[in-house]
Amino acid sequence: MLNIDWRKWFDRMQPQTLQISTMLLYLNGFFALVSVIDQTDYLGYLRSRYWFGLFFGLAVVGLHAFGGLLMANDRKLGYKFGIAAAFSPFVLRYWAYSDLANSMGGTISLYSKISGGSTISLIFEVALCALLLHTQSREHQRIWYR
Repeated sequence: MLNIDWRKWFDRMQPQTLQISTMLLYLNGFFALVSVIDQTDYLGYLRSRYWFGLFFGLAVVGLHAFGGLLMANDRKLGYKFGIAAAFSPFVLRYWAYSDLANSMGGTISLYSKISGGSTISLIFEVALCALLLHTQSREHQRIWYR
């Protein structure tokens, strides 16, 4: 059974890599929620295109939020949620842009499929992946997380 302190959203005793990744999980989760609501981004496109798109979008938002919360409470499940959340934009965006290209009969570049055309967002998403996969983060979660 998970004993979670729902008031603990950040742990200052973790290494900097995990502290920053926890903050980025919350930040990227907020922007994922905005993307689900807004139909012009990839999660909004999937929401409007497929009946299960809303569930995918809310699952991504949940992965970000619960990944950060569980990581702040030293849970291995939170680290796994964080990894899944960090890589989800690349997979879902590639799927959405490939589907859009097929339905329109055109081509979309690989860079656009991976980044969505936003270099700033791509930097934050790659930074989150790098911070979670950093040796210091992996070692800390392996040793200290329950």
